[in-house]
Amino acid sequence: MRYSGMEQAVYWILRCEQQVLVFPGRAAEVFFPAGLPSAFADPTAAVPVGEWLGRPCQAADVECFPDLPGGEATPLRAVFALAGGKAFAVAGRATQLLDWQANHRFCGRCGTPTLRLDGELAMRCPACGLLAYPRISPAVMVLVRDGRRLLLARSSRFKPGVYSALAGFVEPGETLEQCVIREVREEVGIGIANLRYFASQSWPFPDSLMIAFLADYAGGAIAPQQGEIEAADWFTPEALPLLPEPVSIARRLIEAALDEIGTAAPVAP
Repeated sequence: MRYSGMEQAVYWILRCEQQVLVFPGRAAEVFFPAGLPSAFADPTAAVPVGEWLGRPCQAADVECFPDLPGGEATPLRAVFALAGGKAFAVAGRATQLLDWQANHRFCGRCGTPTLRLDGELAMRCPACGLLAYPRISPAVMVLVRDGRRLLLARSSRFKPGVYSALAGFVEPGETLEQCVIREVREEVGIGIANLRYFASQSWPFPDSLMIAFLADYAGGAIAPQQGEIEAADWFTPEALPLLPEPVSIARRLIEAALDEIGTAAPVAP
């Protein structure tokens, strides 16, 4: 394959069947550092996702990955372990924008096929003018602490044995603080106090923005919500269950609480 100089100045994140093409042996240059051959994708369907290693970065869905030396089809979550947090963030942004483009091919108001606006991340209906921008779904996460004890819970959706902090989506009309208080009350039946912001994380499964908090226990007995929480309990640093993978902000949140307590974080499972 031969590419022009302009094409070679672009990195590509290619996705096929919810996996991305990465090159683990190329160190930082983990994405496809070349032009997009028309043999396996339509360049007009590409989405700009910012920069990677100082070059423009584009993303595209393809029917099959090109047969390139060292290329591996990789689940998005695995990009974190292979190439680090920055590569995961870029690949996550690419995935969210590709999903947005695929899910807004038709106008939600009148059903007319939409068109991408030049120079802007928006799908426009040529009939009624409705604009569809990429959407995110805000969700809160909270780790409740009672002295040296941490409240951890598990859902049936988790891997066997894994416990995490409580989490839930923000409802229309809610503030983040109201959502945290409601989710804790609904999921485990207790009250909290001293709510404090920790950090946020873009979570592309599929389009969430996770906003994490720490809070103190303020009373009540744990009562797991049926159908939502499989189990919940207090855990000390010396007797922790399996924790979420390091790619998740939940793991950082738990490790931050352990640091506050003065206990070294456990080895990643």
